Amino acid sequence: MKMIHYLEDRERFPNLTEAGLRMLNRLREHEFAPNYNYACGDQLSIDGLTEVRNFEKELANKRAGWKPGEIPDWVLNFADRCLIDVPFYRSYKRTAENFLSLPAFSRKDLENQQWAFVPDSQSLDEMLVYYTSGTTGKSFDILSHPEVSTKYLPCLQFALARVGVKIEGGAERVFAVNVCAQNSTLTYATVSTYFDCAGYVKINLNPNDWKHPADIEKFINDLQPEIFTGDPIAFLALMKIPLQTKPKALVSSAMMLLPALKTKFENHFECPVIDVYSMNESRFIAASVDAKNYEIVPHDLFVEILDDEGNLCLPGVRGEITLTCGRNPFLPLLRYRTGDFAALNFDKAYPTLVQFEGRQPIMFLTADDRLINNIDVTQALEPFPIGQFSLHQCEDRSLIFKIRGGWGDEAEIKKALLNLFGENQHLTIKELVGDETINGKVLQYSTEIKDATLNHSEIVFR
Repeated sequence: MKMIHYLEDRERFPNLTEAGLRMLNRLREHEFAPNYNYACGDQLSIDGLTEVRNFEKELANKRAGWKPGEIPDWVLNFADRCLIDVPFYRSYKRTAENFLSLPAFSRKDLENQQWAFVPDSQSLDEMLVYYTSGTTGKSFDILSHPEVSTKYLPCLQFALARVGVKIEGGAERVFAVNVCAQNSTLTYATVSTYFDCAGYVKINLNPNDWKHPADIEKFINDLQPEIFTGDPIAFLALMKIPLQTKPKALVSSAMMLLPALKTKFENHFECPVIDVYSMNESRFIAASVDAKNYEIVPHDLFVEILDDEGNLCLPGVRGEITLTCGRNPFLPLLRYRTGDFAALNFDKAYPTLVQFEGRQPIMFLTADDRLINNIDVTQALEPFPIGQFSLHQCEDRSLIFKIRGGWGDEAEIKKALLNLFGENQHLTIKELVGDETINGKVLQYSTEIKDATLNHSEIVFR
């Protein structure tokens, strides 16, 4: 059996060292390991690892940077190549007069024809198929390359440096434990070629995924990971486990992290917490050390903010985050509308996303005919250590607010919402149960009121 594992591992890890294999076997055969249900490797070749190292050097030397109204030369050159080499973009027939007149596209286009985004010149030898799903839209497969996933790590290392943290790696160390708190999810042990075969495990804190519930604590404490990665719900569950290990940092992603909850995690785990904005289509985009301002990290990424008509928003004006990026050779992104919303700020050394929210903006209608932007709801909830929540407006304008994890003071939460919507607003607060989530995620804001903005022009700003 070990020989079979060994042969498979040579395919999953072309650069696997003997020390790396020992780490892999340690994680797999650990006395207190979970019941793993998946196997994976970085599949990174020697040339691929060299390319990632080059990416790391470029990231340190170049960084993301442009001025308001400026389009970097590399973006223009990249667009020219896409219009010639990529079937989907070639359909534009080069009718656009300049970059800003190129049509933007959305996830729906990807769902319908992933193949059309593969450049004619791209070899298919190292193509990977990554299954993805979201809180909205249907599940679909993303075509990718081994280098794409690994290039996430230099970006993460760069972001962690902002809080004085460095991942050491090495085949004798576990660099990260990815924690989940779901009914079911993929769990596995692997090693990172980029971090010199350091260990990495993805675990689910659901006791049903373990031989004995007490093994969770024993396993994590024995691994002594450098960092924990996960989402706010997972970290709330992790707080309940008596850990003897002290991580260098927590890396939150996938769900909104409110500032008050960030502070709660930092106090409990006695380490900094950063929030990463990433998506399967592009991987690493930005990182925040305060859960408010998201600094764009990669040097090979260009971000625009567009309004509903596709016009460029001015700095400080909120709109849809739109990406141009060639990191994935099987999915070059040319003005991809992400479905996430923010404004761009250029006051700092690098472009920063502010008023960020990775959800579709929703307008809520108060009992006295005022419009409330969902970003204002988020800001009203910032003082509370809420792990996960959703706000839904019914057709009769009543509100249903659901919470999961880290409730805080329900009376104070209700008071904050009614201060925003008005005392005469009907509001019900309930618990958000696991069955109402999709892969652990929840649709943050929703409404049954159609065209809420019609005939209602007053929007509340705070």
